[in-house]
Amino acid sequence: MRNAQRRTWLIRASAALHLLALAVVLIEPALWPGALVGVALNHLLIAAIGLWPRSHWLGPNWTRLPAAAVSRHEIALTIDDGPDPIVTPLVLDLLDRYAVQATFFCIGEKAARHPDLCRDIVRRGHAVENHSQHHRHYFSLLGPRGIARELQAAQDTLMAITGQRPLFFRAPAGLRNPFLDPVLTRLGLKLASWSVRGFDTRTRDAERVQSKLLGGMQAGAILLLHDGHAASTPLGIPVVLAVLPALLAGAAAAGLHFVTLRQASLP
Repeated sequence: MRNAQRRTWLIRASAALHLLALAVVLIEPALWPGALVGVALNHLLIAAIGLWPRSHWLGPNWTRLPAAAVSRHEIALTIDDGPDPIVTPLVLDLLDRYAVQATFFCIGEKAARHPDLCRDIVRRGHAVENHSQHHRHYFSLLGPRGIARELQAAQDTLMAITGQRPLFFRAPAGLRNPFLDPVLTRLGLKLASWSVRGFDTRTRDAERVQSKLLGGMQAGAILLLHDGHAASTPLGIPVVLAVLPALLAGAAAAGLHFVTLRQASLP
């Protein structure tokens, strides 16, 4: 309810500002520069909020697991940008070794290129969710039709491959705009970002990534790593593979249990 109230307040205030600016210009055309500045500042504010992946001001956003999951000492591992034909199978083997279930936010076109790998993710007990069809860098600049096409295409692709309809969506790089939430509502998707990330697509220092993630490890946390676009250590090991063993062992030692986002949503 609080997230919806924030969204409603922001969107209503923005709409009211636009109407006020129009009224001012119609009544006193000479004031158009001030009206234009007000509207421009409003657009800059909304754009800035869209650049804040963990913001709740543009709509509901999972930055932590629900209270029921926290009380069960649950934690979520989410893995983005795959499936990758080299890295993903090794990640799956590691997760099997520790009996951990994770949520894979898959890119539709990559899933279409590697359907057997995507099906293997589900077969091993993990969840496949929507990370858009093409992972466009300008996703946050798309209008409602462009966003709808990206999300619907990924929904169709992933559903056809795995037989399961994605229930969660993560925006490319976490960036979005006010047009996203209505599309998510129409498609029955929940937006999920994260509690802590290690920037493992850019950082080659596995210890630094590991320290960042372990520092944010607590009940209810949503951790973010990447099997696609993964950076490699100086020895050529994908950072996600170098980090996972300590991360999974650390959670077990802290009495935390990894679940998928779908499992965490259960009461």
